[in-house]
Amino acid sequence: MKKKKKEYSLLEKKISSERVFSGNLLQVYKDRVLLPDGRASEREWIKHPGASAVLPVFESGEVQLLKQFWYALRIKFLEVPAGKIDPGEEPIRTAKRELEEECGVRARHWTSLGVLYPGIGYSNEVIHLYLAWGLEVHDNSADDDEFVEPVRVLFKNAVEQTLNGEITDAKTIITILRAAKWWKENAPFPIRLTM
Repeated sequence: MKKKKKEYSLLEKKISSERVFSGNLLQVYKDRVLLPDGRASEREWIKHPGASAVLPVFESGEVQLLKQFWYALRIKFLEVPAGKIDPGEEPIRTAKRELEEECGVRARHWTSLGVLYPGIGYSNEVIHLYLAWGLEVHDNSADDDEFVEPVRVLFKNAVEQTLNGEITDAKTIITILRAAKWWKENAPFPIRLTM
């Protein structure tokens, strides 16, 4: 006779929480939790302020990406413009600010591409994804401590680069692929998205 599997709610309840590290961007916590089966356990997690990312599309069929070096991996990545949400700031405002600061670009039209949770096992970070068009280029005013190299790529090439492994940043891959799907269905102006 088969033993019937117990049903659990899957929810874990916090018993206690201790902040074990506090930095300029992140806080690390060690929580004691009650598991769905009634046992206690510990969870270590990172509190993150959240971020926004945007794929800007030019009428030429190009998208604006950035090359940036990330210290933790010691690698230069090709990625969409993105940045952390400041306290009290709406995610769309963050996306607009980052597009202007990092690329020197403003956009007349915006659409949300949803959210991405990049580290569900260890962080509460959420990244809000956007697509922007109707672009106006002006002076680039990147932050003093931010070194980025703007790179324009054909939208179809950016899609291909996500699929062949040239673009490896998760937020960039998801933003480009969701943007391509949205563009195929809604195209504010025609762009060839396939090779």
